[in-house]
Parts: sequence; structure tokens; C-alpha cells
Amino acid sequence: MAVAIVTGAGQGIGLATARRLSEAGYRTVLVGRDAAKLDEAAAAISGPTMSVAADLTVPEQVEALFTTVEEAWGWAEVLVASAGASLAAPITQTTDEQWQQMIDSNLTAPFRCIRRALPPMLEARRGRIVVIASVVAKRGERQVGAYTASKHGVLGLVRAVADEVARDGVTANAVCPGYVDTPMTDATVAAIADRMGISTDDARTALERRQPIHRLVQPDEVAAAVLSCVQNGAINGQGINVDGGAVQS
Repeated sequence: MAVAIVTGAGQGIGLATARRLSEAGYRTVLVGRDAAKLDEAAAAISGPTMSVAADLTVPEQVEALFTTVEEAWGWAEVLVASAGASLAAPITQTTDEQWQQMIDSNLTAPFRCIRRALPPMLEARRGRIVVIASVVAKRGERQVGAYTASKHGVLGLVRAVADEVARDGVTANAVCPGYVDTPMTDATVAAIADRMGISTDDARTALERRQPIHRLVQPDEVAAAVLSCVQNGAINGQGINVDGGAVQS
């Protein structure tokens, strides 16, 4: 069985993706910072799983992750970089530390994972890389400048990698969700409610109304797009929107 590594797999999009890949026949490695949450997530997946706790903003832990997987199961044919962080703040109130956190979590960590995953993929002449970006990888949006910049960056990285490895049997794509019904969005809702002095229900409704379908995207809808990138070798260098039609491209 081929091996798939999914970062940010303890909840939300990452967990839904890990479940989809397991159902598709992959031995699935669930990666995240919270070991207990990973173990709980893995227990809910029927196929072979491995849980690896790691902070991917630490270079040594990226290397340790891949070494652990390779020693136990062999090289990973699929890498899904779903781990990330969000931040809502006006540009004038965004600190250097907050800016760096967005770059480290949403751009540098996926870069390091891709760099480490690629050599065995290139040697085998097959592999799939999918990064969970965002619709704000394709447009600007108020109050999320640092987050938007990091997602623009990671989409550019994916496109560069896709062009670099296309002739070697490896593809790289990004999936760009809108607002998804996840714990990360729950935190965004709470921040909006606090900042605007409204209820969390009203804040959630405001986010839902930003999407033409007037609801939050479900994690499994994003995972389905990830699986299509894994299964279809002709999809390469794309930023696939899963946002109910908010960004038409």
C-alpha cells in the first residue's frame, strides 16, 4: 500500500482528507501538534494509520517526521500539507511576530515538507503534493493581510514546484477553500464577534453570507477536491477553488 502524509490531520480539513485517503487505499500518516487529538482521529479511521506529533515550524521536526515514516513504512507517495494558522487584524495592528507566525506556519512549513518529500518521489517518478491554501491566495481581503500574503506565497510555491517536476511523474496543486466549518473558523467567528460587539451566531451568519451558497463549506467537500488531485495525474499547477462560487477563476 502506498503511503500518504497529511499534516494538520487532527481535525477539520486534514482529518477529512486523511479519512478519504484511507478509504482510497493509502496507509495514512496523521501529523499535528496534539498527540492525543491525533490518536483519537486515527482511531476513527478504519485503514492503517500512523500518528506523528510534530511542530512543522521547527526544521528538525520536519526531518524527524519523514525519517520516522520512511523507517516504518517507506517513502510517502502523497503529501497533503493541511496544517496552518489564521489571524485577523488590520495591517496597522499586525505585529512583526504575528506576521512571522503566518509566514512560518502557512508558507515556510509547507516549503520544508515539500522539499523533504520530493527526492524519493522524483527517484520513483511518481508522487502527489497538495497544499491547502485559501481563496485569499487569489484575492485580497480586509483584516487578514498577513494570512493573505502567506497564502498567496504558498500558491506561488505550488505553481513553481508543479512546473519544476511535471516531467518527472510528480504533480503539485493547491486547494483553495472559502470559509469551512472547522475549529479554525470557529476561532475566526469568535474574533469577529468580539471585535464587532455582535453575537457569535450573527458573526457566523456574516461569514456564511460572504459565499454565494450562503453556508460554510464542509471539510469533506474540500477533501474530495484533494482526492481528485491525488487520483488525476493530469491536474497539475492548479489552485482549485472550493468556495461556493465566491471567487470565479
